[in-house]
Amino acid sequence: MENIKIENTEFIEANEEAVELATQYILEKVVGQTSLPDCLHIAIATINRADFLISWNFKHIVNVQRIRGYNAINIKNGYKQIEIRSQEIL
Repeated sequence: MENIKIENTEFIEANEEAVELATQYILEKVVGQTSLPDCLHIAIATINRADFLISWNFKHIVNVQRIRGYNAINIKNGYKQIEIRSQEIL
C-alpha cells in the first residue's frame, strides 16, 4: 500500500446491500462461512462498480474457480462482473 497515493485511494464501508451479497456468496458455497471478510471485500467492490479488485489472497479471492462463482452470483443479482487480479497479473 505504500506505493498508492492517498489521492488515488477511496475507502468505502460495508452496508446492508454488501452484507446481503457477501452472504449470498457463502450460501451459494463459493467459499465457506469463515471467508465472510473476503466476501464483504468483493461485495463492496462489486456494488460500488470497481473496475478491478486487487488482492494477494490466492486461496479465497484471486482464484479462477472462486472468481467464476462470485461473478455468477453478481450477474444473477443484476451486478456487473468484477475483474479480480493480483498485482503481478496487472
